[in-house]
Amino acid sequence: MRIATFNINGIKARLPRLLEWLDETRPDVACLQEIKTSDETFPIKDIEDAGYGAIWHGQKGFNGVAILARGDAPVEVRRGLEGEPEDEHSRYLEADVKGVRVASIYLPNGNPQPGPKFDYKLRWMDRLRRRAAEIWTEEVPAVLAGDYNVIPRDVDTFSVKAMADDALMQPESRAAYRRMLNDGWTDAILSRHPAGGVWTFWDYQANSWPRDAGFRIDHLLLSPAAADRLIDAQVDRDFRGREKASDHAPTWVELRQPEYYPDHIDVIKSG
Repeated sequence: MRIATFNINGIKARLPRLLEWLDETRPDVACLQEIKTSDETFPIKDIEDAGYGAIWHGQKGFNGVAILARGDAPVEVRRGLEGEPEDEHSRYLEADVKGVRVASIYLPNGNPQPGPKFDYKLRWMDRLRRRAAEIWTEEVPAVLAGDYNVIPRDVDTFSVKAMADDALMQPESRAAYRRMLNDGWTDAILSRHPAGGVWTFWDYQANSWPRDAGFRIDHLLLSPAAADRLIDAQVDRDFRGREKASDHAPTWVELRQPEYYPDHIDVIKSG
């Protein structure tokens, strides 16, 4: 069972690339971030024609998250995080899919720092940790997947010096991420690439892709029940090099499939 996260950076602008990736790699679950579209304009017909059911939490022009399931319909569990009723950003969506609890997460960037945007980032990370603790008590296989906008370690960036003042790499950001790992969540990519040097993001600026000047900010955190089923975790980095690509590459985890879920379920397309 493959569960992927992909910051698509505008689903309408990148729809051909998204459909291409779904067709070529066939993930069972795809968590999308920065769909940058309202709920009303989400391209559900194209997604369904590709063989996927979907739920989404949109926001016109900004943010936005979605969960896609191959041959299945995600069952929504939660939309948004509790803790700040005034927070209208569409950054969190949670669903049950094929026996796994899945969350699609678009964590605030936090720049410039210091300042209110960085403070919001840290509060949001605390709210995420509280929700993760609630999921933990359910003892279900769970994958918290998304763009965390955190570079966890120095070996997760092409240049410590270049990123030193960025909100993605501040001690407070790293500490908040590390607290989730200390709670018992497994960083899937870290577990397969402990030495680092694996990137999920390359900026459009400064010739970053040709220079391989990237860093790792897209993460999949696994509950113990999911980590016990871990087979592999990798990055589909070649998709970053395609025409009009997102600045992120799809990142995924492969879990052993429970016996009671077949590898393929024929999807019934909406009329």
